[in-house]
Amino acid sequence: MLNVAIIEDERLAMEDLINTLSSVSNELQVVARLGSVRESLDYLSTQPAVDLIFSDIQLSDGLSFEIFHKANIRIPVIFITGYNEFIMNALEYNGIDYLLKPVSKEHLSKALVKYKMLEKHFTNHSSIDNIMHYLGNNKKKRMIVKKGMENISLQLDDIVFFYTENKIVYVIDRLSKKYIADKTLSELEEILDKSTFFRANRQYILNINFIRGFKAYEKVKLLVDLTTPEINHHIVISQEMAPQFREWMHNA
Repeated sequence: MLNVAIIEDERLAMEDLINTLSSVSNELQVVARLGSVRESLDYLSTQPAVDLIFSDIQLSDGLSFEIFHKANIRIPVIFITGYNEFIMNALEYNGIDYLLKPVSKEHLSKALVKYKMLEKHFTNHSSIDNIMHYLGNNKKKRMIVKKGMENISLQLDDIVFFYTENKIVYVIDRLSKKYIADKTLSELEEILDKSTFFRANRQYILNINFIRGFKAYEKVKLLVDLTTPEINHHIVISQEMAPQFREWMHNA
């Protein structure tokens, strides 16, 4: 029997998914019905005996990616959402499949087959941890940004920083080109690789690969020195964030 947890904040969508799952397999047992980021974190922090998670992405109190970022769990996830814009992010958070609502029996069946194939392959070579290692190598490598009427696929390695101004989030690349992102800094903070990107303050998220160094500023703050001097931005790390920034830089 496969123990399944479902993360979904809409009751009807939850019931529809449970009914569809029961119609495609009699080997599933729903052991948890979770409706929010907070509730999911509380439940999963107990290390429950769950083999597979079905999760919506946009919940009432945030994106479900926050759950898998904060909770130290190694459980495969099948994401189910009404939006296709998060597909690359899903790969970073234990995602083995990405289904669009309304979910058909056919698509659910295929997703379960994919899980069983991964489980069988990696069980023969050790354990479920190998599945998660495999998934962890599928890190988000690019994002879609806008320049005028164009939608451009930009490599994350080429992004120097993100910043917000007048409620618009801009992206600056290594060539000093400027684009617009369709996410807030808070949303970006949740989906970007924490070892590479750091939320410097309310206005900036920085890529460590473009930081030459930093120095003391106004005694208790830090002033960031970028490797791209032609990008003329005055980026200051607050007193509160300075210890975390130092640790991030030293551990990189």
